[in-house]
Amino acid sequence: MRRLFVGLICVLTGVGVQMVYSASLTSMPSQAETVFLSKHLVYLVFAACCGLVASRISSATLQQLARPALIVLVILLAVVLVPEIGTRVNGSQRWLRFGGMSLQPSELGRLILPIVAAKLLTDLRSKGFAFRTVPQTILPLILVLPLVVREPDLGAAVFLAIGFVIALFIGGWPLKYFVLSLGFVIPVAASLLMLKPYQMQRITGFIAAWQDLSQAPWQIRQSLLSIGAGGLHGTGVGSGWQKLSYLPEANTDFVFAVIGEELGLAGTLTLVILWMGVLMTGRAALQHLRRDSFAWILGNTLVIQIVLQALVNVAVVTAMVPSKGVPHPFISYGGTNLLVNIVAVGIVVAMTRAADDLAVVHPAMPECGEEAIGIE
Repeated sequence: MRRLFVGLICVLTGVGVQMVYSASLTSMPSQAETVFLSKHLVYLVFAACCGLVASRISSATLQQLARPALIVLVILLAVVLVPEIGTRVNGSQRWLRFGGMSLQPSELGRLILPIVAAKLLTDLRSKGFAFRTVPQTILPLILVLPLVVREPDLGAAVFLAIGFVIALFIGGWPLKYFVLSLGFVIPVAASLLMLKPYQMQRITGFIAAWQDLSQAPWQIRQSLLSIGAGGLHGTGVGSGWQKLSYLPEANTDFVFAVIGEELGLAGTLTLVILWMGVLMTGRAALQHLRRDSFAWILGNTLVIQIVLQALVNVAVVTAMVPSKGVPHPFISYGGTNLLVNIVAVGIVVAMTRAADDLAVVHPAMPECGEEAIGIE
């Protein structure tokens, strides 16, 4: 199952390379599309190397790195808000730039917070869950989310919170503590998540898309027109028209709309089937692990989180939820998101190796015990 899981990820990555090139074409032919493809390939090679390294990291090492990684994440999120250090784009200060490279610290939270949550749960389980442990369990969210909202990036804050909660839920954190923790979180969230004018416009635009398409935001209209123009079989790879300066963010957040136009319903359904396969094979590869182990909690959280991001992207592109910049994993134009997702796959692979170790060690244990007491 591990090989099939990785194979499906490779297929999605290959589709991404093709669609990044195709979606980067403009109405004015130039070298821009080649530049986008070249940069994407550089990002991909670097991310693949990092993913390979991550696939060799043991669960014990990840547990040891959980606290230092959280500290580094908080520092980076604080540093990015410093005017002279963080880079502001379109009113949001979310990036750190180093020469020609950029880093979005909030994206790293999608790796670090699940690791921290899995570590907290395994530690608490050994000592026993208690009321007094609730504040320390949700402390990582209290430290991280206000900084992300301050950038501002409400969507990323919600996504980070969901990933953390998924880890707690599948890790067996008592449901009564979820209810109890709301008492800590709701007052803070109410003060931080006050909707700004541009966020209200996204919500009203989402409602307008279902009432009168002509009143919907330009991006949503062009996205739906792109998908509708593809029909059953699409116009052919590279032959779409909407990406020619009509559809904004065609090679990043709205690449699924380009797939809908050029590959049609057949292409979009195939992509959905691939994602279903990723979810099933990823979880199946971890099934031999103990349900309360760090490796099982972390591996399943990362698999679910990657698939959930793809689901949210599709929902945004098809106007099922209000518009929010969410890249399509492995398919959107590269960057920090591509790096994080490939490293997440590497970590899942590392956790499946822990499953192999468990399967090998357990059958051998009775034989070792019999030899130890002299039974032949």
